Amino acid sequence: MSQTVGRTRLAYSRTWHHISLSSASTPPLGRLASRIAIILMGKHKPIWDPSTDCGDYVVATSCTDLLVTGKKMQQKKYYTHSTRPGSLKEISMEGMMRKWGGGEVLRKAVRGMLPKNRLRDKRLDRLKVFEGAAHPYKDNLVKVDGRTRIVDLPEVRTEMEKMRAL
Repeated sequence: MSQTVGRTRLAYSRTWHHISLSSASTPPLGRLASRIAIILMGKHKPIWDPSTDCGDYVVATSCTDLLVTGKKMQQKKYYTHSTRPGSLKEISMEGMMRKWGGGEVLRKAVRGMLPKNRLRDKRLDRLKVFEGAAHPYKDNLVKVDGRTRIVDLPEVRTEMEKMRAL
């Protein structure tokens, strides 16, 4: 029997997920980042394997409405260092939101939750973050807030119209 049962090209196809941070049911930053990391790794798929990259795309919109609990906005610090003496810089989450926006805060949180290996940057490239609700990936989206919009795909719509005409 073949060892590649179920590992077809269709099984490895990537789906586009949309997460809007402006809805009332959006979880806090940590829980949201862990859910996004699972989707980017592909752990929600039955064909998941740690050595292969089978994750999906994630489009996060309205990142300015990012929710954090407690005093993290003022107390959490992000550090950078250029390996030169005296070059350690720190910025609070509030300062990062002002300077680079909530998308960069979300990206850093997701980056910390992905495995530290050669696939991390490739997986992180599939995370698309936007400060507002507008984004150029509207045609690609298949899952919006966890629900499938298969009926909105152009191929499916044309086939349904053909069936109605009969």
